[in-house]
Amino acid sequence: MSHRDPHGEEAHGHGHHHGVSVDADRRCLTAALVLITGFLAVEVVVGLVAGSLALISDAGHMLTDAASILLALIAMRLAARKAGGAFTYGLQRAEVLSAQVNGLTLLLLAGYFLYEGVGRLINPLAVDGGWVVTTALAGIAVNVAATWLLAKADRTSLNVEGAFQHLLNDLYAFIGTAVSGVVVLVTGWNRADAVASLAVAALMAKAGWGLVRDAGRIFMEAAPREARPDEIGAKAAALEGVVEVHDLHVWEVSSGRPALSAHILVTPESDCHAVREAAEQLLHGGHGIRHTTLQVDHVPALVATGPVDHCVEPHGPVHRR
Repeated sequence: MSHRDPHGEEAHGHGHHHGVSVDADRRCLTAALVLITGFLAVEVVVGLVAGSLALISDAGHMLTDAASILLALIAMRLAARKAGGAFTYGLQRAEVLSAQVNGLTLLLLAGYFLYEGVGRLINPLAVDGGWVVTTALAGIAVNVAATWLLAKADRTSLNVEGAFQHLLNDLYAFIGTAVSGVVVLVTGWNRADAVASLAVAALMAKAGWGLVRDAGRIFMEAAPREARPDEIGAKAAALEGVVEVHDLHVWEVSSGRPALSAHILVTPESDCHAVREAAEQLLHGGHGIRHTTLQVDHVPALVATGPVDHCVEPHGPVHRR
């Protein structure tokens, strides 16, 4: 049986699987957190003075932006801890949990602003368009800078992607708020503020659902979207000397870190080590799966009562040549 990870990640309990360092990611997130937190306080005051729901909704979203970045930083710290004790993979899924929380937060905010926006459409309130436009333009500048910082980090991590989606949606929100402020200034139509809030709510719902769905797939140990377990099993079964592949499982330890385990039966004359190496090459080179656990055995020997089974409770589809 072979347990291979060429990068030695199983020995350390974690691995950063991209070109940007963990420290660089943390610096990007910390800088974005400082920008967002500073502007948040200003926007709350202006939103109350101007009576703008769009600005208040932006401020509420920015608060979740700050929380999502802080949560992402904490999750990165936890994920970097060495594996040990009961946590044989370390705490890598803390990052996925962070993404799940970020997604749920976006969905809750979307529901709240949908409710408030509909209320403002029915009973519009007076809005100071000048304050709205000025603050929104400043918010666009802050969010462009913060979004750019997070775009430099590793977005293959759902954790970072969750914080990035918060900021990106906030940028869209500020653009919508600026447009609504101009409409109020030019036409006096105060309902434009509510319409902008509803548009932002729709964007929040879309981004939030995407994060919850992707994090949920990892928690349910589904195969990565780009992986095709049946195709992998068929290719492995077609290798020289292979008779059968079963107990094939493909999942993600954390976002961007796929893993695979399988039981491979080979003909009596085949070299188990050679077959295992061929299977690893197939998985590494053809499917980008570098964390593998393969059990390779010769086909069961026949006895008086029939074949001797290797697996007490075999499960999953069986792939044969």
